[in-house]
Amino acid sequence: MVYARLMVDLKALSKRASHALRHEPWLYDLEPDEQGWVAVSELARALDTSEDNIRAMAAASAKDRYEVGGDRIRARYGHSLPAKVERDPETPPPELFHGTNPAVVDAIRSEGLVPHGRQYVHLSIDLETASEVGARKAPRPTILTIDAAAAHAAGVRFYCGNAKIWLADHVPPRFIR
Repeated sequence: MVYARLMVDLKALSKRASHALRHEPWLYDLEPDEQGWVAVSELARALDTSEDNIRAMAAASAKDRYEVGGDRIRARYGHSLPAKVERDPETPPPELFHGTNPAVVDAIRSEGLVPHGRQYVHLSIDLETASEVGARKAPRPTILTIDAAAAHAAGVRFYCGNAKIWLADHVPPRFIR
């Protein structure tokens, strides 16, 4: 007897996991702890898949969206949940970038970068990543350069999201060009 190996669409699974972990865990009957962690087994149950598939999805995530610690998993960044996932501040690279819709540049110039519906402002380590992120907001995004070294020296806290994404609570306009 020959068994067909079931193929799992890891990208589709990642989108569902992202929604469950970052935005509306209650719809999946999940209760993340104060730092956003849930048991891998609970997420697998909620998404009707196996723990192996959850681990494979996290390992294959091109954007390094997930963090697995033993038998727990959480989204690294992008949360819109009311309880803020606390992070340890780190020293950022000297410059970071932010891709955005040109229509909001004037508002950013006056109030700086604020997280709006997210917990943190998302910043990119390079122009390519900022362009990819900005393209989700506008066909021809504006790329802003953040003087992260000066902002950090002035007390702005930065947090490493993953290898390509840095996070901040707020970036004042004087550090944006």
